[in-house]
Amino acid sequence: MAKKQFKAESKKLLDLMINSIYTNKEIFLRELISNASDAIDKLYYRSLTDDKIKVNKDDFKIRVDIDKDDRKIIITDNGCGMTRDELENNLGTIAKSDSLLFKEENKSDDIDIIGQFGVGFYSAFMVAKKIKVESKSIDSDSAYVWKSEGADGYTIKEGKKKEVGTTITLKLKDDTEDCNYSDFLDTFKVKGIVKKYSDYIRYPIVMNIEHSELKEGSKDEYETVVKEETVNSMIPIWKKNKNEVTEEEYNSFYSDKFFDYDKPLKTIHTKVEGNCSYNALLYIPSHLPFDFYTKEFEKGLALYSNGVLIMDKCADLIPDHFSFVKGLVDTEDLSLNISREILQQNVKVKQIAKSIEKKIKRELENMLKNDREAYDNFFKTFGMQLKFGIYADFGVNKDELKDLIMFYSSTEKKLVTLDEYVSRMKEGQECIYYACGESNDKVDNMPQVELIKDKGYEILYLTEYVDEFALQTLTTYNAKKFVNVSNDDVDLDTDEEREELEKVNKESKDMFESMLKTLENNNISDIKFTHRLKNHPVCLTTEGQISSSMEKVLNALPNDQKVNARMVMEINENHPIAQKLQTLYKENSEELEKYTKILYAEARLIEGLPIDNPTEVSNLICDIISK
Repeated sequence: MAKKQFKAESKKLLDLMINSIYTNKEIFLRELISNASDAIDKLYYRSLTDDKIKVNKDDFKIRVDIDKDDRKIIITDNGCGMTRDELENNLGTIAKSDSLLFKEENKSDDIDIIGQFGVGFYSAFMVAKKIKVESKSIDSDSAYVWKSEGADGYTIKEGKKKEVGTTITLKLKDDTEDCNYSDFLDTFKVKGIVKKYSDYIRYPIVMNIEHSELKEGSKDEYETVVKEETVNSMIPIWKKNKNEVTEEEYNSFYSDKFFDYDKPLKTIHTKVEGNCSYNALLYIPSHLPFDFYTKEFEKGLALYSNGVLIMDKCADLIPDHFSFVKGLVDTEDLSLNISREILQQNVKVKQIAKSIEKKIKRELENMLKNDREAYDNFFKTFGMQLKFGIYADFGVNKDELKDLIMFYSSTEKKLVTLDEYVSRMKEGQECIYYACGESNDKVDNMPQVELIKDKGYEILYLTEYVDEFALQTLTTYNAKKFVNVSNDDVDLDTDEEREELEKVNKESKDMFESMLKTLENNNISDIKFTHRLKNHPVCLTTEGQISSSMEKVLNALPNDQKVNARMVMEINENHPIAQKLQTLYKENSEELEKYTKILYAEARLIEGLPIDNPTEVSNLICDIISK
């Protein structure tokens, strides 16, 4: 029999389909099962409109058999089958989509065709050196056999198949160093592939599975028994109505799918119809994944096309600031025959991703409004990721996320939103005050915080390294500027107090210049008296955009260039140390140097900054104490 050439002509094209569209060889089984499901769909749909076709939906099934001795995998369905012409058209043309044509000719919302016979079918050549397709159509009295060994061509001849449907037999390739094709002859390996990719195909997928059972009448002697089992669950939980699914079922699916045995904090089950239709089942975990802040963590949602897995983790479906969300998306708007690279450019994927992002945000807003305790728990776990989202990409998402972030409040003694802070601001208050430190307790004891609290102003405590970067990205909230209490320009004085302080600083200008010379190698740009301190003698403030806390964060990053904040040493004008310094300046310049160095070291310690020469400081303190 003469061998026919493929209409899609070249071996190069077939190689391209096999090697570039599919990155995992196991995909072939997903494709063939999807095609089998299509064939059954077509037969069942036709039976609804053609009285001559009598079928029982309960009889439909897809069978997967393994012949280890002959290195064969056989996939059988009892769907509509193919005529000789259909074998020629569907299998003789790479990327021919008979399923797509069928749906276009029968426009109805009830038709749910998932596969595209053509490209998907040829994925079988990733693992098979020979393929035989035996098929008998519901429209033909004769059966036909299609055979091929690859891009060189194919043959079609009459066959002996008696039942309507299709049987595809793959003769596996020999094992190589790059791939052990024998893995696909392992029953439990194949069962696992079916569960992974085709668990929600609507028809039973059956296999013969070996079990070890006690022999009848024996107490300790076992025998191997082969039983036919349905290996797929068939009905996707996400395609059910919400009122049909219990919380226990949602939680059970979550633990089975994502290997997390703690209940999720939030379950989001949504269905969207329109220009871009999809079902989504999303979970917010109750805790951080153990590898969340490591390079090994891979974000993304599982992507399905009509219940068939396309990709385990599609990163393009979820933004980085919601990367902690686990779940899946199932859509009819994507072909199975799509690569990771094409997905990244796919308009439908981008539309779905935007819709999902909005849905997650709405759910978080509802939680914040209606279940504050749950939201507090969520934010303590994942809040830092939201703040990263504000800072990332030059603040492109800041307006979307600003109402979701929270900080510890000096007055409320708990986490509060920016909106809650602004709603309590004092009359005439123009700034949102914040302070940075390693913990709430440490921030609470900062010298710069004490007087501002005494004057009745609320302060937000920023204890995570991304916090200040996020607020500086926002710049304002409801037209209120964010101000670090450690900035040198914070001024709560009255006009009279301000005038008095300016006078004292002007009179002490020469003393400060002398002290600056002592600290000339310590990045201190100015020294001055202040009224911002209540009981503490000294503090460090900063000029410009880089605060001392930002300096610590930036210098901890792996780079060669170090960042230095412009520091100002402020001395409490009402503290006895102020008078002591003025006396030393007049009477003992050497002692003034010692006091200056000790005060500077004290200010750095309070700020949580390292001291360059702790031994020198220790000796200076001992010297002063011993006098």
